[in-house]
Amino acid sequence: MRLGGGNDDDFIDRTGQSGGMPVLGGGGGILGLLIPLVLSRFGIVGILILALGYCALGGLGGGGILGGGGSPTQQTGDAPNSRLSPEVARELELTLNNTDQVWTQLFAASGQRYVEPTLVAYRGGTGTACGQGQASFGPFYCPGDQSIYIDPSFFNELSQKFGAPGDFARYYVIAHEVGHHIQKLEGTLDRASTAQARLGKAEGNAVQVGVELQADCYAGVWAALAKNPEGGRALENGDLEEGLRAAEAIGDDALMQGAGQAVRPESFTHGSSQQRMEALRRGLQSGDPSVCNYNRV
Repeated sequence: MRLGGGNDDDFIDRTGQSGGMPVLGGGGGILGLLIPLVLSRFGIVGILILALGYCALGGLGGGGILGGGGSPTQQTGDAPNSRLSPEVARELELTLNNTDQVWTQLFAASGQRYVEPTLVAYRGGTGTACGQGQASFGPFYCPGDQSIYIDPSFFNELSQKFGAPGDFARYYVIAHEVGHHIQKLEGTLDRASTAQARLGKAEGNAVQVGVELQADCYAGVWAALAKNPEGGRALENGDLEEGLRAAEAIGDDALMQGAGQAVRPESFTHGSSQQRMEALRRGLQSGDPSVCNYNRV
């Protein structure tokens, strides 16, 4: 995938710093405590384990990998405080810039203003408005400060452990988290949190599955509309296959089987491999966010 775009002031590189940055969003205090409590059953939308995967900070259904059992992923390949390479930094910045361009145009077409998210790269741990983020959570979106957080070592895990190499697989990770930002702007996350507060565990899980599949679909919409440096389509041969391979690897059923657990659809929180592949494909083939109607709120 060849992405066009320029520099992006909303990309922040915290790699090379020690973990435990101050909590963001109003200076922490009550806000830093309240957001995790308010969203405790929703999982802070994206403090995720296993590639776009499983809510880790008291998430829906008890949190943790697969809602109980298993262990967090281990980031490999980079020293805890190593600086981000210029190549990886540029890739992250281009991805953010390109998603900003696409979603700004889509929002404008419907008479709305797109508020751009921030993308923060870090090593090991970092403070957020949703609490302390850790690399073992995987990439995540914090609605409290409208920021996406990623320890880039995660991409090694995506390629080596989950068998999903390729640039589009990496872009899909970021675009999925941007999808959660779209849901924040649209009010979907607030509605989902409200709905889950009055639902039982299985019904609440179903709500979250819808939210996650919509984010997958939104990632596909972005990919369909992304531009290369010459203004043409950024997608190249093989990109769809890379994305589908990643979506398949992070389905709830695949992760349960990989952890040696029985597949229990009622405990799904992000959708089966087939559902995630279908959601990404639907968005990519249509380029239309209106087809991403998976959420149930």
